[in-house]
Amino acid sequence: MLDIVALLVTLTALFSYINHRFIKLPTTIGVMVLAMVLSLILMSLGELGYAPVEQRAEAIIGGIDFNQVLMQGMLSLLLFAGALHVNLEELAQQKWPIGILATVGVVASTFLVGIASWLVLNVLFGISISLLYCLLFGALISPTDPIAVLGILKSAKAPKNLEIKIAGESLFNDGIAVVVFAILLGLAMGGEEVTLGGVALLFAEEALGGIVFGLGIGYVAYLLLKSIDSYDVEILITLALVLGGYALAIHLHVSGPIAMVVAGLMIGNHGRSLAMSDTTREHLDTFWELIDEILNAMLFVLIGLEMIILTFERDHLLASLLVIPIVLLARLACVGVPVHIMRSRFGFVFSPHAIKIMTWGGLRGGISVALALSLPLGPERQIVLALTYIVVLFSILVQGLTVGKLIKATVAPAGSGAGDS
Repeated sequence: MLDIVALLVTLTALFSYINHRFIKLPTTIGVMVLAMVLSLILMSLGELGYAPVEQRAEAIIGGIDFNQVLMQGMLSLLLFAGALHVNLEELAQQKWPIGILATVGVVASTFLVGIASWLVLNVLFGISISLLYCLLFGALISPTDPIAVLGILKSAKAPKNLEIKIAGESLFNDGIAVVVFAILLGLAMGGEEVTLGGVALLFAEEALGGIVFGLGIGYVAYLLLKSIDSYDVEILITLALVLGGYALAIHLHVSGPIAMVVAGLMIGNHGRSLAMSDTTREHLDTFWELIDEILNAMLFVLIGLEMIILTFERDHLLASLLVIPIVLLARLACVGVPVHIMRSRFGFVFSPHAIKIMTWGGLRGGISVALALSLPLGPERQIVLALTYIVVLFSILVQGLTVGKLIKATVAPAGSGAGDS
């Protein structure tokens, strides 16, 4: 384990330096590109007769449980760090758009992507895959990844009110998507009979339970922070809140991701303003910004290195080229329809280009890959994994590198989202 961690940290540091010094892409994208280049070089060495080198690399990367590393490790820290800097008052002003997009949008997208993908794979390519597994693909690819989105939006300098919509949606919709994914996976595995009441109860336990649990542990941490003035101890309290809270959430069967977002919002707003000195605020911000940057970079290096152990069949790659526009069109529909209804029927105000930016800025990332890797071994898993990986690569490389240009081209600098609320 120490060897793997040391290798991952070393590669992340090396790639970050090369990117910062020479390539000058956004850090997360730059390190992922370099990791993919390294993967391709190692795979090429295998083709050229240096099989032991490729086999050793496959053994090392194969020894990393991506799902475990992200879902049980990095995710709690990254979600808390992301939520820590979100303004709760601004988020509350956008609660209805964020809530609808994070719930109805995810469920609708799951079915749109799932059914359309099933038709493409079975009818056009003759690839045998069940509708249930296509719906699983729809569930895991529908949520926008907060880890990818927050970093890209920050560098793209999106208008504040539009940024809060996209960031708020991405922080909450992954928790909803994980619940939908779990329900569909239970059906696919042929477990207990799934009823409408059971689904509603699971949603209540996971989503609402996550909110209540996040508020509870956040409030306890807030009281502890308020009772002392020692920045090192206070930072340690927030770290314990995240790691201990997430572990406890898993045992209580409530949504850990949602709990971390809620706790992060509480500490980042009420805790920051009422329970911390200026010195503590400064050190806390620096600590969590570093955690965010380092883990983000390591995560995207891992995504790039996963290419070594994935197998891509020709038909799967060709099908991916059609699935990419399906995912984008589903995102457009699941953003455009609610925004149009909220704008025309209920008087919500959106900037003229909100739909375009929210569609193209809804990036997919590590959470989608992690959920795909959690599927049980089998041919259908390989299909879903290949589709997921290609869609995520397109999302990060193409959408991630162009969303800033789209924002600059469509949003007047002077407006900065002034009419977007």
